[in-house]
Amino acid sequence: MFKSVSLALAAIAASATIASADGNYLTNFAPSTDRDTEIQLGLVVAEAPGVVEIYSYTNGQTGALLGMETVHAGGNADVEVEVTPAYGDAIAVLKVGGQVVDSEVLNFDMFN
Repeated sequence: MFKSVSLALAAIAASATIASADGNYLTNFAPSTDRDTEIQLGLVVAEAPGVVEIYSYTNGQTGALLGMETVHAGGNADVEVEVTPAYGDAIAVLKVGGQVVDSEVLNFDMFN
């Protein structure tokens, strides 16, 4: 029962800089967030086409796949992933060419 994961985005002056950024990464600036069936990741940068997968995450262990969203090479603004309801936290995993290139633990508020 995740609510929108409202992740703050850093202000970026030029979108061309985002698209040409080197490396792969997920943005996640919020220390915790609400629960819902949609997770908003914000900016995802990938060196090549890939996928963001969201898994349940409890006690440092990755669990069931909750949802996924494809991303293209370069900057992907406002990436949203539809997920199945689950309890506990989650982890977002960015894969490019089938390889994990970045991950970010998503901490959810306990009182939502």
